[in-house]
Amino acid sequence: MTNEEIQELQERVIATIKTVYDPEIPVDIWELGLIYHLKFDLEGNLIVTMTLTSPMCPVAESLPAEVEMKLREVEGINDVKINLTFEPPWDKDMMSDVAQLELGFM
Repeated sequence: MTNEEIQELQERVIATIKTVYDPEIPVDIWELGLIYHLKFDLEGNLIVTMTLTSPMCPVAESLPAEVEMKLREVEGINDVKINLTFEPPWDKDMMSDVAQLELGFM
């Protein structure tokens, strides 16, 4: 894959991630800042490093699985691996301005 193809793939991946919502907060997980890192390789494999709003999150098992399932459907993705981390711990400052505005923090 060329850098341009990876850029286009990243845009499709982010658009897909923006369709996944934390069920307790009416904002998508991209804008919430739950996605820490996207790593693509030249074969179209993707490693996603993500977190949850808390380790005790009631969707701790289902949310990463939903992200993986949706990303596997993105054209150009060969394989997806989700790395769930709690370092650094998520806090509301990780939210985008869009999310903070939506939730009334701005």
